[in-house]
Amino acid sequence: MSQPLKKEVSGEAAQAAHKTGIDLLVAGKVEEAIKSFHEALRLDINLASAWANLGIALRKLGKLEASAACSQRAIALSPQNPFYHANYGNCLIELNRQDEAFAAYAEALRCKPDEFTLRYNYALSLRDAERLEEAAALLEKLLKEKPGDVEITWDAALTQLQLGNLKDGWEAFEIRWQRPSMARERVYKTAPRWHGEDISGKTVLVYEEQGFGDTILCSRYIPLIAARGGKVILECKPQLHKLFSTINGITRMAEAGQVVSGFDYHVPMMSLPRIFNTGLSSIPSPPPLLYAAPALSPASSRLLALGQSRLKVGIVWSGNTAFLANKKRAVDITRFLPLAAVPNVQLYSLQKGPCEKDIAACGAEGLILPLGPELNDFSETAAVLKQLDLVIMTDSSVAHLAGSIGCPVWNLLSVGAYWLYLREREDSPWYSSMRLFRQPKPGDWDSVFKKVAAELEKAVALKKSGVWPWPASLSS
Repeated sequence: MSQPLKKEVSGEAAQAAHKTGIDLLVAGKVEEAIKSFHEALRLDINLASAWANLGIALRKLGKLEASAACSQRAIALSPQNPFYHANYGNCLIELNRQDEAFAAYAEALRCKPDEFTLRYNYALSLRDAERLEEAAALLEKLLKEKPGDVEITWDAALTQLQLGNLKDGWEAFEIRWQRPSMARERVYKTAPRWHGEDISGKTVLVYEEQGFGDTILCSRYIPLIAARGGKVILECKPQLHKLFSTINGITRMAEAGQVVSGFDYHVPMMSLPRIFNTGLSSIPSPPPLLYAAPALSPASSRLLALGQSRLKVGIVWSGNTAFLANKKRAVDITRFLPLAAVPNVQLYSLQKGPCEKDIAACGAEGLILPLGPELNDFSETAAVLKQLDLVIMTDSSVAHLAGSIGCPVWNLLSVGAYWLYLREREDSPWYSSMRLFRQPKPGDWDSVFKKVAAELEKAVALKKSGVWPWPASLSS
């Protein structure tokens, strides 16, 4: 994480403007901070730390090329300052110039090889670049220097999970409750946290703790609780209630904030993989969902009928836009338009939220038929997925849903994707109907969509020949 850098000796007026900029930046007033840094540099154009902090501020606004140039100016004025090199590296990572970024990190460590923060940030960069063994080794060294450090333990957990060392990862994953950004772990006076004790004849309150995708992912553990003789009260967002209503073992559904009583134990959903000792060879299958699919809306039925003679392909190009990492995993809708030109293919948008308007904005009405406005909860989305031949999408909750109900789904992944997808694999041990298409290098969506287009033509031919659905591991 970049932090505003301390002022250097300079003229008093330049220093005062620089300090004001730092205070504004810390307060989150980025645009005002930029004005102050500009004023400082007007008074003293050789104030290196003002250039560096201006670069940090510009990066926060997504003005990456300008940010990189400011970092380079700071480095030219003060080449032995390791933090200037590190901030430059951070910017290069976002510009998908990974090799140059790691050269910048190496220079930062050359300037100050024992600096803990620099080594920690370097470890995170290694992980994001999927150099996981190197990242894990460095994080282990850092933990020896700071045993029990919450953030380092958390990052080590994510690294182990992505490496496929699930059992070690789940153990370290429990540190999440100590992170300031995480909601406080629940404590009930009337019932203890469940850690795997005998629950025969007992009721367990299972509650969600993260997004829709993780909740769908971990719903597979609810029948396992029932198999141990337990009953489940499931607390989750209302958009999931109908979808989960037929899962074996659920006796009641509740919403977040609702007062719930009558349970003997409670447990957060993301702790269930640890309790059930989940490794790569022991991942349970998703629960049978949607025994009784809701009726499609008249509009959905009409739109689906338009593609009846074609390969019906649902698409999603963005997850939750409020999620900080969404910019990395999402793509512009126009990347999907060449797929609409593949003969005998009809694209359907499953997109929800602000990005629904992208269809009209890029002139794709007719090419992409909008199912999103007809979908009010995940049960309705699942019913539509059952009518599609394939879903092609960037990673979000719909990928978990499609995988859970066995709908063929091609999940398009950026470098440093969610730990769930491990690395290098084209399949997912969590979802048998999911196929993974990975960026060969950061920012390279061109290669991904080129491969998808070629595979889509094969899919059309397979459907025509009656081979449907095809295996998720279909060779390219």
